[in-house]
Amino acid sequence: MTDAVSRPVRRLPRGSGLLLHFTALPGSQGSGDLGPAAVEFVDFLAASGQSLWQVLPVGPTGYGNSPYQSLSAFAGNPLLVSLERLAEEGWLSSSEIEPPSPFPVDRVDFDAVSAWRQSRLAIAFDRFQLGQGELAADFAGFRQRAAGWLDDYALFSSLKQESGERAWTEWPGELIRRDPDALAAARRRLAVSIEREAFIQFQFDRQWSALRAYAHAHGVRIMGDIPIFVAHDSADVWANQRLFHLDADGRPTVVAGVPPDYFSETGQLWGNPLYRWDVVAAEGYAWWIERFRHAMSQFDLVRLDHFRGFESYWEIPGDAKDARVGRWAPGPGIAFFDAAEHVLGPLPLVAEDLGIITPAVDALRDEFGAPGMRVLQFAFGTDDKAAEYQPHNYPAHCVVYTGTHDNDTTVGWFHSRAGEG
Repeated sequence: MTDAVSRPVRRLPRGSGLLLHFTALPGSQGSGDLGPAAVEFVDFLAASGQSLWQVLPVGPTGYGNSPYQSLSAFAGNPLLVSLERLAEEGWLSSSEIEPPSPFPVDRVDFDAVSAWRQSRLAIAFDRFQLGQGELAADFAGFRQRAAGWLDDYALFSSLKQESGERAWTEWPGELIRRDPDALAAARRRLAVSIEREAFIQFQFDRQWSALRAYAHAHGVRIMGDIPIFVAHDSADVWANQRLFHLDADGRPTVVAGVPPDYFSETGQLWGNPLYRWDVVAAEGYAWWIERFRHAMSQFDLVRLDHFRGFESYWEIPGDAKDARVGRWAPGPGIAFFDAAEHVLGPLPLVAEDLGIITPAVDALRDEFGAPGMRVLQFAFGTDDKAAEYQPHNYPAHCVVYTGTHDNDTTVGWFHSRAGEG
């Protein structure tokens, strides 16, 4: 048990901003990244009087290329490493960062773009190995500073590549079980690949730090996003199997989702493994505290996804076909937040409190002191909750969005409403 934390009320400074993920930025390398286009967007925000730039999770994407199904809760997405910045520093030539044929400009072909960008990063790494120069000490310092997550992630990523991108539950049994001798042998066998993965993370860290400093200099804060659940096929679950509900083969016995609601008659079956909160608590919430610590080193403000899951969450059998069969299970509650703030101090979190919200969820949010969310499109609905989304009913302590990923765009919504008349 931890002593209760005396929390100041988290009053956000009044302001506005935009949500835009990096991959949506323009560029000739097939997707947006941390390079010049990101700097231009900061300039645009500053010139427009905006003070916040919200992004989606920035981890390396796994199944479906979704930022909410990341291979790591700590690592950065290699797709976001700017090749232009690497060329400016001499790790790549100008011709090497031009794709052999143009990528689409109206969408991202993630598989093709990722493969090509990875090949460029491999070239940069080879040159880095030949002459690290003044960056050698910086690289060594980064590896030491990030060792708590980087060692497992670099090995995990290298083993996935060696296995043809198979999920870790399909690896040899001794690797699934993380047998020390098998892991030691893999580290020797994959030493070059592991070093390359560390180099990519080093470059992500350098470019991220530079962009964030530029944003701060122009009065723009960056708002991140922490998904409550992590992907099953991730370094996090593979390296911390004791923290999740898994069977002897590493497969989830229960998974995450939400029950049937307005958006889906069968609910949403997300499939993420669920935490063994009793074990997480017995370890002092250490893994989550490190996750928060890492997020606070990257972002100025963080959206905490599916906040209601910290009060109670929908537990679905691992073999279920949809989310209709399940039960509400208790989350960690205020003890979780007390433990984190006891170590880290006040956490600048925004509670994503949409969906099936109960008085108990509202009470947890208010006890923690985090602002909740309001959605403008919801104000024009016909259900009994529409009134709380009408602007004149907003509490002072909230963050307002025009819509969500489950809604039409605001332009599409406006035209559809106009057509109703």
